[in-house]
Amino acid sequence: MTRERYVDVEPGVRLWAEERGAVDRPPLLLVMGALASGLAWPDELVALLAERHRVIRYDHRDTGRSTWAFDENPYPISRLAEDAVAVLDAFGIDRAHVVGMSLGGLLAQLLVADHPDRLLSATLIGATALSTTPYVGSDGTRVPVEELPGPSKRLLEFWALPPEDRDLEGELDDRVAHWRALAGDALPFDADWFREQERAIVAHTGHHAPGSAHALADPSGLLRTDELAATGVPVLVISAPAEPVAPAPHAEHLAQVIRGARLAEIPGMGHALPPEVHAPLAKEILRHTATA
Repeated sequence: MTRERYVDVEPGVRLWAEERGAVDRPPLLLVMGALASGLAWPDELVALLAERHRVIRYDHRDTGRSTWAFDENPYPISRLAEDAVAVLDAFGIDRAHVVGMSLGGLLAQLLVADHPDRLLSATLIGATALSTTPYVGSDGTRVPVEELPGPSKRLLEFWALPPEDRDLEGELDDRVAHWRALAGDALPFDADWFREQERAIVAHTGHHAPGSAHALADPSGLLRTDELAATGVPVLVISAPAEPVAPAPHAEHLAQVIRGARLAEIPGMGHALPPEVHAPLAKEILRHTATA
C-alpha cells in the first residue's frame, strides 16, 4: 500500500513524502540527488526494497510537489540534511536505514556525521567524500582530494549549455539527453524508459519548469573528515564502474575515509537507475540493511 503526506519543515515550507511497505518493517529513507524529485527513485526499485522495509521517498524543497521558494527563502545545502531528519520525525521514526544518491549521498554523509543516533545504516551512491583525507592508491600513493577526477567532459559541456524555455516535449528531450550522459556507456540506454519516468515526474510536479535552487544553494561547511573517520554507523558504498559524475576512484575513497565502510560494485552502473540495475542494487542494499 502507498501512503502520501505533506511534512511541514519550517513556516512556509512543506515537503511531499510517500511511504510503501508494512509499517512494522524496518524503515528505509531514500534521499535523491540535486534538483530531483523523490520519484526519480524508480517504482520498480522502491517495490523491491519495500518487500523488506517501510520505504519512504520524498521531494526535496524546490522539487516535485514540495515548496518552491528558494528566491524568497534561500538556504544552504546542509539544510537539506535537516529536512531529511524532519521527514523521519513526521513519520514517527526514531532510527532508519538511509540510502542517498548523488547529492543525496552527500546528505547521507551529513546524517552519518551529525545524526548517527537516527541511523541504522547508510548506503551511498554516486557521491564524493566529505573528507580532506587523501586517497591512497593500490601502490600506496597518496593523492590529495582536489586532484581526484571530476565529472566527465561530456557532462561538463552539457551543464554549460545556456538555459532555454522549452515546451513539454522539448523539456523531456533535454532531460533524456541528460540521463543519457549520466548513465554511462556500459549498459544499453533505453530512451523511452527514461522519457516515461520524466513524464511521470512532470505530472507529479504539475509543471515542467526545470529547477535551479540546489545549484545556487550555499555549499560551504560540508566537510566532516573527523566525524566520518570515527563513525559507528554501518556504511555501504556502491561502486559504479561507468560513473561519470564521481568517477573512480571516488567510491573507493569514500570506503577509505568512512570507518568500517564496505564497497559493493554494480556491474555496468553509471549515475542513473535504469531497470538493469534495480535487482542487483536492491540485493546489495537489502544485504547491507539485514546485517547492519
